[in-house]
Amino acid sequence: MPNPTPLLDKVLSPADTRDFSLAELKQLAQEVRAETIESVSVTGGHLGAGLGVVELTVALHHVFETPRDILIWDVGHQAYPHKILTGRRDRMKTLRQGGGLSGFTKRAESEYDPFGAAHAATSISAALGFAAARNAKGEDNKVIAVIGDGSLSAGMAYEAMNNAEAHKQLIVVLNDNDMSIAPPVGSMSAYLARVVSGGGYQSLRNLGKKVAHALPKSLQEAARKAEEYTRGMVTGGTFFEELGFHYVGPIDGHDLGALVPVLKNAREIDRPVLVHVVTQKGKGYAPAENAADKYHGVVKFNVVTGEQAKAAAGPPSYTKVFAQALVKEAEKDDRIVAITAAMPSGTGLDIFEKAFPKRMFDVGIAEQHAVTFAAGMAADGMKPFCAIYSTFLQRGYDQVVHDVAIQRLPVRFAMDRAGLVGADGPTHAGSFDVGFMGALPGMILMAAADEVELARMVATAAEIDDRPSAFRYPRGEGLGLEMPAVNEPLEIGKGRIVREGTSVAIISFGTRLGESLKAADLLAARGLSATVADARFAKPLDIDLILRLAREHEAIVTVEEGAMGGFGAFVLQALAEHGALDRGLKIRTLALPDVFQDQDKPDLMYAQAGLDADGIVAGALSALGLDNVSTAGRRA
Repeated sequence: MPNPTPLLDKVLSPADTRDFSLAELKQLAQEVRAETIESVSVTGGHLGAGLGVVELTVALHHVFETPRDILIWDVGHQAYPHKILTGRRDRMKTLRQGGGLSGFTKRAESEYDPFGAAHAATSISAALGFAAARNAKGEDNKVIAVIGDGSLSAGMAYEAMNNAEAHKQLIVVLNDNDMSIAPPVGSMSAYLARVVSGGGYQSLRNLGKKVAHALPKSLQEAARKAEEYTRGMVTGGTFFEELGFHYVGPIDGHDLGALVPVLKNAREIDRPVLVHVVTQKGKGYAPAENAADKYHGVVKFNVVTGEQAKAAAGPPSYTKVFAQALVKEAEKDDRIVAITAAMPSGTGLDIFEKAFPKRMFDVGIAEQHAVTFAAGMAADGMKPFCAIYSTFLQRGYDQVVHDVAIQRLPVRFAMDRAGLVGADGPTHAGSFDVGFMGALPGMILMAAADEVELARMVATAAEIDDRPSAFRYPRGEGLGLEMPAVNEPLEIGKGRIVREGTSVAIISFGTRLGESLKAADLLAARGLSATVADARFAKPLDIDLILRLAREHEAIVTVEEGAMGGFGAFVLQALAEHGALDRGLKIRTLALPDVFQDQDKPDLMYAQAGLDADGIVAGALSALGLDNVSTAGRRA
């Protein structure tokens, strides 16, 4: 039975909280926390981060006039309480579902989401853009960015802070959940924060500046540093002061009595302000507080016990298969090291770390650094495997080009979450890596059709020591195939025929191979014989195999879990270069549609994209001129 929420029931928008007393705000926070727990217990999703910012969310919407005042959440996975307070409470149990609310902030979803997010460290740059636009238009609204301490490991946050001073009024709230404040220190810190953010202190500070301006320049600088470092010694924050921010904090992010007055004071300061709040992930829900991961990401769970629903036992995930295969290779070669950017469990490298703690490097949310760090290790004879989600590798692409590919350094990129990722939606989909990695001279690019192929690709990458390589694999479980005792490396640039036919050739790149085989069965039922090939490599292509299929079949259909401009485009170019299109060969390239697909169950998303068995059949029939279907492989 859900907890009663009498105060929250009256809140239809943040404006309804503006006249609340401190006692009412505290009660509202309790009710929002209960509502968050109840909602996520039904849908699954990110829980710990949201529970950690309930009081902060209530305080921000109470103090500031959102949506006129711009409030930007970094990453956005902590924004569930924000969604509850901004008119989306009745849809919270559609979170991360098809047709439902996004698990992150999203401009198309609400006017209270002025900037979409899901990747880290974008909030301050976006906030500066809003502040500059406000200043250009002569308006006076406030701009607030909320960023977690984890995101501060990403260089983009510092690039933005280094430019903040020129844009006047801006508030950055540093949500620090990696720090603790003992009660006495916390009380003193809250008091000091109120003092240094208050009007009296600001007036005295401005008077001091005026007096200092009458002094010689050398004494002016000495006075500035004396004030700055005196405050820095007491409250911390000298580093942020050097970047042009007025630092306030640290304060207890769960104490509304401290938060509200400090935010009100910060609202009145006409320069960039950094408010340092200390929070606890999972706050207020004992199972989350006591869990090692603070219930960062959960499936459906029992609210009373916190017990998460257990999925039926199935095959190991592709992520686990990758990690176990890498451990096997590392046992044979002590030059193999692993690198991740703040995703040790997400990439499976926590398994590698248990086996080889001194050979695993977690560099934080710093994909650019991760790539160049790997390049440096490769340049000095090590064998780095850089395991980064496909979507996050986009953040380090310049380094892939400049620091790895141009120098032909043997960095091995393990690109997890390739293709569509279901509930996390378009921000986390691995849609573009085939195109952007395949465009690089010298790059070897592979995609696993199943878990055995993935393990063999890990072994293949371990042997490639004269150029960079990459292999992609999806989220989710493998097929349950028996894993070999020894993972034999693949021959570079060679695919395989899985099924022989005569009429149409289906060339699959990645885990759509299973759907391709189903499509061949459906075509056979129509009297059409289909060859099915597993390309294995997008670069270098198996030109001999592709030309043979072109000679022996009336039509070719390519299938991939990526955007246009990827594997299908490479095949088309190869066929054109070898004159194979000059003899009337019919071809369809099936790729993801030219849209950002919203979240849903992966099977439904692939069906919508025309990349299930029915979609592949439709593409084949279209190529052969035997059905009234669209050229994209979807029914007209």
